Amino acid sequence: MTDLTYSIPITDPDPEVAVRQWFTLLGELCAAVDYDTTEGIFADDVVSFGTRADIVSGLGNLRRNQWEGIWGNIANFKVATESIQGFGDEAVAWGVVTWTSTGFDEDHNSFDRPGRATVTLARRGDRWLATHTHFSLNPGTPPRTYGRG
Repeated sequence: MTDLTYSIPITDPDPEVAVRQWFTLLGELCAAVDYDTTEGIFADDVVSFGTRADIVSGLGNLRRNQWEGIWGNIANFKVATESIQGFGDEAVAWGVVTWTSTGFDEDHNSFDRPGRATVTLARRGDRWLATHTHFSLNPGTPPRTYGRG
């Protein structure tokens, strides 16, 4: 289990606090390549776009088609928590953030891999869960990463 800044599930009633906690947790979990714990902050019916997957529906598909193809092939993933912006009400919240990571070309040379993300959170019972995410690379960033080798 990854050592986390916040606990899971995210239950703070303030939607802006929930967005901040969600992005912070996702950053820590992605950096730790902790797929199992990450599932606890996503809805089963999530629909997402990613840096690898064009569109995926369902948590299992998101894990297989995005997370498992990227997280182990990058390093130094970090959410720029100072850039988090969000808003919402008692049922739905949204947020945006920038992030950085290190990618690796076909020869396993490192390169800067910055991007941005959006999330939509839905309140399900007393928990906030991601129902939509969109992660994209900044323009000009190489689209593939091959790992350290």
